Amino acid sequence: MSQRIAVVTGANRGIGRAIAVALAADGFAVAAAARDPAALGDTAAEIEKAGGTAVPLVCDVQEEASVAAMAEQLTRADETLGPVHTVVANAGTAGPTAPLHEITLDEWRATLATDLDGVFLTFRAFVPGLIARRAGSLIAISSMTGKRPLHGRTPYAAAKLGVIGLVRTLAVELGPHGIRVNAVCPGAVAGPRIDEVIRRQAAARGIGEDEALAAFTGSSPLGRLVEADEVARACAFLASDAAAAITGEDLNVSAGAVMY
Repeated sequence: MSQRIAVVTGANRGIGRAIAVALAADGFAVAAAARDPAALGDTAAEIEKAGGTAVPLVCDVQEEASVAAMAEQLTRADETLGPVHTVVANAGTAGPTAPLHEITLDEWRATLATDLDGVFLTFRAFVPGLIARRAGSLIAISSMTGKRPLHGRTPYAAAKLGVIGLVRTLAVELGPHGIRVNAVCPGAVAGPRIDEVIRRQAAARGIGEDEALAAFTGSSPLGRLVEADEVARACAFLASDAAAAITGEDLNVSAGAVMY
């Protein structure tokens, strides 16, 4: 077994791709999982260009069978690549931007199915193997929106706060087995996704996009958005032995927009 495996869901773009590349730079073989195989090819190429090992996997975290199939595939790869050590549950969706009374039940359930159920299914698939090896790091990507309000985003906020509760409880369950469980709570991360969130915020609140952007940057003591690489480095730290005494935490990477 030459190295350890890190699994990253939603690794086809943005934060997920940055996390996958950062973990590869730290010596992990990275199982980069997402629903879109074409975009995964770009992630794999970036990892391999940097000298890392990429294992692209198609997985829909909303589907129990799909997550189980991914875990089984990596179990078979154990002898050649190494054991799964780190699992980053990053796959997520922004969900609707609307007043609660205008959100349909289908929209509510679809948001929680990815942002909360997806974390549950992803972690559950790998916990037995980590328990057997008595080592590992589970990292869930939550959000500062799980800690403070964001207009019109009740399903997303509920899911991301739920992730924090899941992480804290699972840290207690798995600590005796030598497994650490943490969450990373990014602030507004620069890129196409936050651009779309800002457009929707502006439309929902009847304000300009510059004002909607200022609502994010203005609450930051640094006065800026967060970069995907900054979130990725936090995840790489939590996966490393340097974080051996850290579990049950929800680490903010928000440029100071959230401090609790």
